[in-house]
Amino acid sequence: MQTDLRGRDLITTQEWTREEIDTLLDVAWDLKRKRALREAHPLLRDKVLGMLFFFTSTRTRASFEAGMAQLGGHAMFIDSETTQISHGDTAKEIGEIIGRYTDGIAIRQCDWKFGNQYIREVATASRVPVLNMQCDVYHPFQILADLMTIQEKFGRDLRGKTINVSYAYASSYQKPLSVPQSLILLMARYGMNVRLTAPKEFGLMPEIVEQARENARRSGGTFEQLDDFDAGFKDADIVYPKSWGCWMTTEDKQESAVIGKQYTDWITDARRMKMAKDTAIYMHCLPADRNIEVTDEVIDGPQSVVYDEAENRLHVQKAAMALTMC
Repeated sequence: MQTDLRGRDLITTQEWTREEIDTLLDVAWDLKRKRALREAHPLLRDKVLGMLFFFTSTRTRASFEAGMAQLGGHAMFIDSETTQISHGDTAKEIGEIIGRYTDGIAIRQCDWKFGNQYIREVATASRVPVLNMQCDVYHPFQILADLMTIQEKFGRDLRGKTINVSYAYASSYQKPLSVPQSLILLMARYGMNVRLTAPKEFGLMPEIVEQARENARRSGGTFEQLDDFDAGFKDADIVYPKSWGCWMTTEDKQESAVIGKQYTDWITDARRMKMAKDTAIYMHCLPADRNIEVTDEVIDGPQSVVYDEAENRLHVQKAAMALTMC
């Protein structure tokens, strides 16, 4: 267990060691048990987390606010559109000033080719830890919650388990690459057989794919890429099909919509789930485009663990805040 995480930023799990991630998960399980037993755990009494949102949120805002309250602190919601951030406050100024008002800064900024850069600029200027609530490249807390959920279902040793990280069609906006990219990076570090299944137009950032491949090599796992939706499900232990934008092909939203309509049959239904193992679980970060990305029968069915994932966001975030902000 690592005990020297005070003041650490968490922008991507790639910048934390495997031992540090395992420490965070150990703390998350302890806090989850305490919550279940109604044991108070005010580890961050009188601490303040500044939460800066450039994008709307349901689970992220609710879980961070609830988590800070349960830890005895306060979460301060800052909307970029209703503050001077929309009229000139720079990343450096936010880091310098909000970092002096608070004990931690959490940011959600998903603008393509800008979000991660902005978060890092704030972190450079801040005297307190900066937590990435999602950017254009990474979504670390979602993926930590996913890992926690998978380990709850399959045990701590995930070597040999197969996870299919797959594109799925959605009619809504061109979503960030951050979830699939963070998934393939972290799951490959735990010795899993990682499949990335996507049409050619929906590739991920090449450097991220190469990092995932190297993570798999180092952990003794495997990494493969497929372009056949059905093939991705075959004998998988975990299926994680979700929509993302074809950012590596085009940044034009109309062109992206036209490309996406070629793949309306990339929907997770009962037939596809039967291709996976009988013990397979269905995962999604939510919100899902129901009956477009996934049928109600699957997302509300016995193999779905989407609500366990959502709950575990609370616990991994509390663990990260407790370890870095105390």
